[in-house]
Order: sequence, then structure tokens, then C-alpha cells
Amino acid sequence: MRRYKGKTVCGGVTIAKIKIMKKNNSQVKRRKIQSVETEIACLTIAVQRSINQLQELYDKALIEVGETSAAIFEVHQMLLEDEDFMEAIKNMIRTENVNAEYAVAVTGDNFSSIFSNMEDEYMRARAIDIKDISERLIRNLKGKEGDLEAFEDNVIILADDLTPSETVLLDKDKICGFATVKGTTNSHTAILARMMDIPALIGVDMPLNELKDGMLAIIDGFNNELIIEPDEETKKKILDVINEEEGKKLLLNELKGKENITSDGKIINIYANIGSVNDIGYVLENDAGGIGLFRSEFLYLGRDTFPSEAEQYHIYKQAAQMMADKKVIIRTMDIGADKKVDYFNLDKEENPALGYRAIRICIKEPHIFKTQLRALFRAAVYGNISIMYPMITSTWEMDRIEEIVDEVVRELDSEGIQYAIPEQGIMIETPAAVMISDELAGRVDFFSIGTNDLTQYVLAVDMQNDKLDDFYNPHHKAVLDMIRMVVDNGHKKGIWVGICGELGADTSLTRIFVEMGVDELSVAPGEVLKVRRAVRDI
Repeated sequence: MRRYKGKTVCGGVTIAKIKIMKKNNSQVKRRKIQSVETEIACLTIAVQRSINQLQELYDKALIEVGETSAAIFEVHQMLLEDEDFMEAIKNMIRTENVNAEYAVAVTGDNFSSIFSNMEDEYMRARAIDIKDISERLIRNLKGKEGDLEAFEDNVIILADDLTPSETVLLDKDKICGFATVKGTTNSHTAILARMMDIPALIGVDMPLNELKDGMLAIIDGFNNELIIEPDEETKKKILDVINEEEGKKLLLNELKGKENITSDGKIINIYANIGSVNDIGYVLENDAGGIGLFRSEFLYLGRDTFPSEAEQYHIYKQAAQMMADKKVIIRTMDIGADKKVDYFNLDKEENPALGYRAIRICIKEPHIFKTQLRALFRAAVYGNISIMYPMITSTWEMDRIEEIVDEVVRELDSEGIQYAIPEQGIMIETPAAVMISDELAGRVDFFSIGTNDLTQYVLAVDMQNDKLDDFYNPHHKAVLDMIRMVVDNGHKKGIWVGICGELGADTSLTRIFVEMGVDELSVAPGEVLKVRRAVRDI
């Protein structure tokens, strides 16, 4: 029995055989070729086969994870059609008389290295895309299957990390847990695990080369542990925990359709946080009362151009229609900080969390903001949409937002386009917004407290820095006192106040939030029923 520690990104316990997702890192041998024309012809066929596979992946991803996440496969297709990349491969074949697999491997490594050393974070991230398409090309040149097969049994996936291609291809019905050596809380693995509500660990220092498919393993998300080949006593203990957790889930399912109400009659709205319309299935499955945070910035990620007004309109409209008359709160794009997008042409910043991001971009570049607002106002005709503005720090920002909103309304009126002005609120996630929340409350319809950013700004702790985990304390008295102040100031002006950060799902604080008078808690879909139970127990 071997135990390996990691970091939990989604709690719970599971036991199953392992499936190791190994990278195709087998060395490509250099061969001298007889015919350059024949080798380039083989390369052309492999490129077309790869493009066809990527199109199939895009179509599959479009259904499963939405247009924004699927766009990564369009990027991969464009990289395969990039003249510089392909010409470098062909030139190596011609000048060195080498086989196409070797030329692809060397060129892919060279291009990947160039991207890895760039200052821009978005461009550095393209290095893994170059690796991904190079490996796909090599597999197709060798005539090997390029994609993953479905699993026969339920498995725990072990990997160094997972690329977007691998994430989409996984047979999600057969996966009961993840553990990866690398990855962050925002990695594809972590996001997928939270949406599927299955146990997952990242940062696990496990020797993948020594492990084999079919070994029995346990992921203990409560104790941040991966256990390989557990002994009988450990298996029994874990099975007991699993049975206990299954019992809890059954009890939670009995809460579906029931109110989020305390024993003395206080009603709390419990909504869900999502990143795309494809997540709405999880919202409905877990009986959330609405969507408290639709992260619209995901529409801007993983692509090379701005999403058009028409594209955004159709997505927001679809979300509103799917949720019927339930509230859908859409946050305007929170680009910047840890969410870099190359085509925004953002400069490298020493302190990006304190830099040019979110509403600051919208105010400085109103043409981007107005496109999103037009789409939101048009979609608001079809459901209960609300708009939420992030990173507010002052009343003059509200002045400018109102001016831009007025411009949008005049444009839509002049064009004879049908629209509705939805409820508008702001995120309270800076100490400045907390301290002037009494003034801001008179300008908006609601507050939603973003506890993740608020905590990092109050404590001066970068939440992306793993070395500071011990210092990042969202239970800090200063953070809780600020939440209380915001609730009080909001209620004095007659507006409702919610929490949409990770703290909303912390059931150890649910009673405190209810006592403060918090009106709404927005959490990951899988947390909705747990928070409902916590509310009903008060």
C-alpha cells in the first residue's frame, strides 16, 4: 500500500481501478528517406487527417462543454494550417532528407520552446497546444489511433496533467475520480471535476512510470490523499465512508423541490455559478433557484477574436430561455489578472490582480463593453436576466457605466431593436467598494460579494500563489466584518445582497451569513443541496 499527498479540488471519496493517461513521449527516430515528395505527401495526408479529427473533437466539445471551451480545437486547426509551422517541417524534410515524424517532432519542440519563453502569459500557454498538435501529427504519420477509447469499467484517471483534447475525449460516464501531478485549481481537470462533482486531487507527487493500469486505488478528497493498492482494512474503512456519503447524497436528493428556509421562516435564495450554457444542465439537476454568476469572460477565452454581438446575444438568450423565469445573473467580462487574452493586447503587468482588468477595460475601451451590453439588453427580453459589473471601486465608475448604458439604449432605440433594461448590480470585491457601499447601494439594484478577490485584497495575499495558502484565510475577522458592513449598507437602501464567491458554499459559515441577513448564496451546482440543508438546519 502506497500513499501520496495532493491538494483537493473537489472533495469526496472513491475507490476504483486506475487508468493512466500517459503522454506519447516515445522518442521519434531519425531516418534517412528515399523520396522527399513521398514524405511530404504523407505529411499532407496526416495533416488533413488531424484536421478532420479536430473538427470531430470540436463538434463533440460543442455539445458537451459549449462553444467557448470547444474553440480550443479551432485554434489547433489553425496551428496545423499555419504557414510558418508547416513550412519549417517541410524545409527540414527537404534539406536534411529526414522522415516526416522526426521533422514534426523537432519543429514542434522548437516552436513550443519559443512560445514557452515569451513574456505574454497567453502566448506561453500556446506551447502546450503546439505539443498537442505535434503529437497528433506524429500519431497519424505512424498510422496509430489518435484518440482515446471508452473505458470498460469505472476508473480513476491518473495523469501528469490533462490537455483540452484529452478532457473532452474522456468517457465521463465511466470516470469516478482524477489525480494529476501538475495542474492548478483552474486547470481543465479541476474545472471538469467540480462540474461532475467527483473527487479530484492535483499536485500529487506520484511516480506514474511505476504505476500500472488496473491497480486498485482510492482518492480520499477529505484527507488530500491518493492510496494505491490499499490493504483490506483501508478498503473496508473507505467503503464505509463511501456508503455513508451515498446515504448523505440520498438524503440531499430528498431536498429537491423544497424551500431554502430556516426553521423560523427566513428564506435564502440559493443559486449556482456557471461558465457556459452547457453547465445549465447541472444547475437544473441540482435544483438551484437560479444562476447567481454566469462568468461571461469564458466567451472571450480560447479564441483569437472578440465574440460578436450576435454570438453573445444567442448565448445569453439561450441561458434565459433554459432557465425560464428563474434569475440569470450575468457578470460582464472579467478579463485580466489570471485571465489573459492575446487579442485584447494587454500589456505585461507587475501586479495583474491590481491592474488593467474587468470594468476598467470596459470603461477604457467602451466599444468592447457596448457590444456586450447590446447583446445582454436584447437577450433580456426572453427571460429574467440581471447584469453584474465586477471590480467596482468608486462612484465615478458608476457614472461612466450609466453613461455607456444610456448610449446603448439610444442606439437600440434608433435602430428599432427590441430590448429590455435588466436589473443591474455590482460585485463587491474590493475594500474600497466595501467602505463606500452605503453610497453605491443607492446606484444599483443589488450587491453580490465576490469573496475570493475580496479576501486577497483585504489580506494582501495573492490567491494564485500556492506558497501563501497558509495566509489566505477567508474566515479572517476583517473579511467577515466587511461582508456584514456590505449587507447592512445594502439593506439600508433597500437592495438585496448575495455572496457568489467560494465562501458561499462554506457550510460552516452558513448560519453566520443568515444571521448577517445575506439574501442569496451562489455556489457550484454540486453544492446547492448541501447549502440548502445547512439553511434548513438553522
